[in-house]
Amino acid sequence: MNIDHLEAFIYAVHFNSIHKAADALFLSQPTVTARIKTLERELEQQLFDRSGRGVSLTEKGREFLPYAEQIVQTYEQAKKLLRRESAQKECVIGANLISSQYFLPHALPLWKEAFPDWRFTVVSASNDLLVEKLLRKELHIAFMKEAAHDALAQQPLLDNSVRLVTLPGHAFVGRTDISAAELALEPMVFFECGAFDWNRVHKIFEAAHVKPRIEFQVGHLEVAKSLIKSGAGIGFLPSLCIKNELEQGELIEAEASHLLQLKQHIYGAYYGTEPPPLWEFVQHFAGIFSGSGQQLSIH
Repeated sequence: MNIDHLEAFIYAVHFNSIHKAADALFLSQPTVTARIKTLERELEQQLFDRSGRGVSLTEKGREFLPYAEQIVQTYEQAKKLLRRESAQKECVIGANLISSQYFLPHALPLWKEAFPDWRFTVVSASNDLLVEKLLRKELHIAFMKEAAHDALAQQPLLDNSVRLVTLPGHAFVGRTDISAAELALEPMVFFECGAFDWNRVHKIFEAAHVKPRIEFQVGHLEVAKSLIKSGAGIGFLPSLCIKNELEQGELIEAEASHLLQLKQHIYGAYYGTEPPPLWEFVQHFAGIFSGSGQQLSIH
């Protein structure tokens, strides 16, 4: 039984498509199809029902899948044991834009300090591309939005909830009863990006039948934050990008949870069932960074 044939089968299952599996494996579609058919002949069983546009597992295919995954996983583990020591000590981390910019610069020096023999490689990419790279086993760990994919183990690690922030001394600071009508009177810096559900911010004002006073609408976090710090207005920003400013008192969070609760997380993700190298360490310090409001430290 050929490992390549098993991988073609597993990838077709995970992508629910022969075409997408071929792209992920950098093979032609006929090659992937031929490998799966060869595997079916060896097993003397039909693994896929090919009646629809995609591919769906037969009952025998569903029974065989966990065994195929176990065989490939064991093979990968054996390869790792046979690699050179230097190759073993590399951790490839994928991260979406906000994780790359606001979390990894704090975390990587500490990870390197704790594991000086390891080399850390960082790949910044969109969430969709990170999923593809995880499935191709090009990444050990990825920091990204939650993905709907059964082949990935995922855990929320970084709090990135949206918060209303102002300069110190603003009239909203310390209040817990800010109304949408009051909020609409304030000059606002509105950061809008497809990565978050910013329509829910708009609905605060729609529900109150008021129009917000949006003075600046920008698509870059640092521009939005700089405008708020300069006194140009108040605004809703994701937690990671304002962590340092909140800790240093440059910006203050105004209580607006009664108007909007936009909770969101950055997830740590990896492929398969076996945690990758340093997973527990990365998981632990991500929790400290996100949860305690303290700088990362090594004890």
